[in-house]
Amino acid sequence: MSLDELRDLLDRHARPDQHTAIDDLLISRVGRSGPPSPSMSGTVLALIAQGAKRLATGDRVYEYRAGQYLVASVDLPVTGQFLGIDPDHPALGVGLVLRPTAVAEVLLRAAPGDLPPVGGGAPSGLAVSDAPPELLDAAVRLVRLLDRPRDATVLAPLVKQEILWLLMTGAHGATVRQLGLADSSLSHVARAVRWIREHYSRAFRVEDLARLSGMSVSAFYRNFQAVTAMSPIQFQKQIRLQEARLLLATRPDDVTGVARQVGYDSPSQFSREYRRRFGLPPRQDAARLHGELGQPAPTPRRVPTAAGLLP
Repeated sequence: MSLDELRDLLDRHARPDQHTAIDDLLISRVGRSGPPSPSMSGTVLALIAQGAKRLATGDRVYEYRAGQYLVASVDLPVTGQFLGIDPDHPALGVGLVLRPTAVAEVLLRAAPGDLPPVGGGAPSGLAVSDAPPELLDAAVRLVRLLDRPRDATVLAPLVKQEILWLLMTGAHGATVRQLGLADSSLSHVARAVRWIREHYSRAFRVEDLARLSGMSVSAFYRNFQAVTAMSPIQFQKQIRLQEARLLLATRPDDVTGVARQVGYDSPSQFSREYRRRFGLPPRQDAARLHGELGQPAPTPRRVPTAAGLLP
């Protein structure tokens, strides 16, 4: 019954921008499938109530559907596609942004021995699991509060803490717990991920990123690969190409300038890698986005946190 009620609530409260009146609570409704589209994952719990989604990052592919949830502990470049949906049977999902400070607060409230120790290795940045009844029930109660704004002020923070606790003690609890620990392997990798995202156009040495993360070069490379399914250079390339596509949507005739702006010295290399990523050369893809090839398509945008994971 929890999943049926959750579908009804999400269908009623979904807005185009996915945001709600409760902080960090996101709701998504998508009625049409399309080609695989790139975005950033955000750090989020994404729970599907109806429909399914296939997601790829690096060399890993994930598929999750109604009654399952995905946890993203690092903001990763992902490519997603909806499966088996239509306007009469849309994909419906609810998301909760995972804040390291909120995870840390719940960790501090746990009594000694309540949680197993976090292992030394870094977990994968994405993980999928079936949602237990307790998690579905908590998600329903949180979304219900959208109809009770006075109660939401007091109760929503408590239900969000309950959801975090259920995640920490669930199938992928180690991943969520590492998110709240400043000295965990996951947090060290996340520090490097943030640096690459903020300085994606700059060349870097892996040795420097390892030093920034407080790891040896071998440990950094191993943990970065475990979390992101990519090498640091591959990760930077994904960010560069996504940013280039955003720029080309408004500057379709400036391929060379966009290539240089995102960090490519060679326009030909940029075009090759862009085509490999998006299926068309930069100029043709920009024209398609503007509908100049007779196939109107939406201009890519910087999606809100977690939009890459929610249905």
